[in-house]
Amino acid sequence: MLPALVRKTWRDDRRALLGWAAGVAVFTAVYSGFYASFQGAADLKQDALPREVLEFLGVADLLSPAGYLQASVFSLLGPLLVIMCAVTLTVRTIAGPEEDGGMELLLANPVSRIAFAGQRLAAAGTSATLVAAVPGLVLLVVVPVVGMDIPLSNVAAAGAGLVALVWCFTGIAFLAGAATGRRGPVLAITGAIAVATYMAHALSGVIDGTAWMRWLSPFHYFIGTDPLHTGWHPAELLGLVAVGAVTAAAGVLLFDRRDVGV
Repeated sequence: MLPALVRKTWRDDRRALLGWAAGVAVFTAVYSGFYASFQGAADLKQDALPREVLEFLGVADLLSPAGYLQASVFSLLGPLLVIMCAVTLTVRTIAGPEEDGGMELLLANPVSRIAFAGQRLAAAGTSATLVAAVPGLVLLVVVPVVGMDIPLSNVAAAGAGLVALVWCFTGIAFLAGAATGRRGPVLAITGAIAVATYMAHALSGVIDGTAWMRWLSPFHYFIGTDPLHTGWHPAELLGLVAVGAVTAAAGVLLFDRRDVGV
């Protein structure tokens, strides 16, 4: 049987989880479903957008099925939605209850602090994973239906990369919450890291002499390998998972040693 804290966290988050999953599914289905109309626009030209814009978006070929899917789902909006979901769910694990004054009641459960933090993280991480998996699952259905010539294994690779990216930022958000016990710093720190690393990835392909910045960005390991064209890249995915695991473990240990005022 699942630990009581995991079940409680899932009960508390069930409406948010269903709302995020439904919203991400609709977003993915609508944007990917526009491909037929997009492809059918006879007057649409690849050079309608400056090359620098395409490079900033990480899209080498906007009109190809893989290029369209990367631009519409995986380049910006898709990652933004699932990272927002992950941070929203993760902030409820420690920072939310502590700021609201409810941590004392939660810590009254007969478990150690490490077990408490681990169970709360496991519940939020599982929920975030389910939402992050939605785009990949939806696309496995939509891609053949709308006639996109993309191997489904490549679609699965891009979907797995989105999940790994969410694990990375879930760990970062959990560490920030465990360290501060406040919602504001969690949102500010995680948001700043997400924006800064996205810009590092995007600008590294546009500005001369900045190519090294991409190696500092989780987004490079997610989409910089161009999985919709090239398929699976296990080393990059494992790198994202490792960052999430290390930051999450650090958060658990920090919470165990920090005075939370109980």
